Amino acid sequence: MRNNGRFTAAEELIALGAGDLINITDENSRHKNIDFPGHKHAWLYDVNKIEPAVKNHMKNMGIDIHLISRIVDVKKEGDKIKGIYISDGTYVDGDVFIETTGSTGPMGNCLRYGNGCSMCVLRCPAFGPRVSLTSRAGVDDFQGEREDDLLGAFSGSCKLAKETMSDELVKELDETGVLVLKVPKEDINLDKLKMKVCQQYALKEFAENIIILDTGHAKLMTSYYPLDKLRKLKGLEKVKYIDPYAGGKGNSIRYLSVAPRTDDMKVKGLENLFVGGEKSGLFVGHTEAITTGSLAGHNAVRYCLGMPMLILPRSMALGDLIAYANHKLYSKEGRKNRYTFAGAEYFKRMVEENLYTTDKEGINKRISKLNLENALAQRLV
Repeated sequence: MRNNGRFTAAEELIALGAGDLINITDENSRHKNIDFPGHKHAWLYDVNKIEPAVKNHMKNMGIDIHLISRIVDVKKEGDKIKGIYISDGTYVDGDVFIETTGSTGPMGNCLRYGNGCSMCVLRCPAFGPRVSLTSRAGVDDFQGEREDDLLGAFSGSCKLAKETMSDELVKELDETGVLVLKVPKEDINLDKLKMKVCQQYALKEFAENIIILDTGHAKLMTSYYPLDKLRKLKGLEKVKYIDPYAGGKGNSIRYLSVAPRTDDMKVKGLENLFVGGEKSGLFVGHTEAITTGSLAGHNAVRYCLGMPMLILPRSMALGDLIAYANHKLYSKEGRKNRYTFAGAEYFKRMVEENLYTTDKEGINKRISKLNLENALAQRLV
C-alpha cells in the first residue's frame, strides 16, 4: 500500500471520506515507508490480520454479510436486473447491484490460458467457479491481453511459508520488510516479465533478483518460480509455497472478464448494475479496487434516489485513473497494459500530469477546491 502514486490515491480517498479501508490497512501495517526496486514509501499490511478487521468494520456499519454465497445468475426485465440467484437456488431481489467478482479463473481458463490450476487462494474446487453477472445479463465482457495475442495474465506474486526460511532471512525480513536475493545467472528469465499482470513489478531487477516482502507471510514478487531453483538460494533450502500451493509451476490467470462501463462505474447496456475492482477495468491493486468500489457504491445509492451520478474529475488522480483506464480498454494496445497508481504506464502519466504528490496538505487542498471534501462520506439515505 501507498507505494509510488498509491500514496496520492490513498490520501485522496481519505479526503473524499472514503478512507475506511485505507485506515484499516494503515493500522495493520507491519512496515511503513520502505523502499524496494522501483518503489518508494511502501506500507506493508499483515495479510493474516486484515480480513477479520475489515469484516468487523463492515458488521459495525450494519452491513449484512453472506459468506460462502456464490452468485450464479440474474433475473432481468428489459435492461434492468430484478434479482440474483445464489448457487443453492436462493433468489434475492434488489433495486441496484454492484458486481465485484473480479476477473480471475475459473479453472478452465487457468488451464486454457495459463499452466493449469495452481491451487490459488480463490479455491475454485472448494467453492465453485466465478460467474460473470454482466455476461449472464447479456453484456459482452472485455478480456485483457498479453504478448503474442494471448488472453489474460498471470497473477504477479506468491506467498512462501516464512517458517521454512532460514532464521537469518526471517530476522532480516522482520526487521526491514524486504529481502533482495541474487538469482543465479543461469536461472535469470527476462521473458517471464511479459506474462505478469503486475507491470509495476515487471522490471529487470525483478528478474535478476528474488524480491520478498514481509506481509505476515513472505510475499515472493514473481508469478511463479520452480521450487528446485528457489531452493538453490542461501536461506531458502527448505522453503515451500503456501499460495498458490503449486507456485512452482504457475499462478492464477486474471483479466478474462472486464465489463464495459462509463466513468460513473455503471455498466453500459444495463440500468442498475455497477462494477468495481478488476471487473471494472484492467486495474492492479487494493488501492485501485477501493477507488472504483467506493465510487460504484456511492453512485449505486444515488441511482436509487434518482440523483445525478458523481464522476470524479480528471484533475485528481482517482478520477483520472478511472477515465484513462476506461479509454484504453477500447484499443488492442490498451488491453495489453495494466493500470495502477504504483507504476508502469499510469504512474508515469501521474508524474507527467503533476497528479503525483506526497504532500498531504496539498492533496486536501486539491479535493477542497473541487468541493469534494468528504463527498463520499455523506449519508444520502
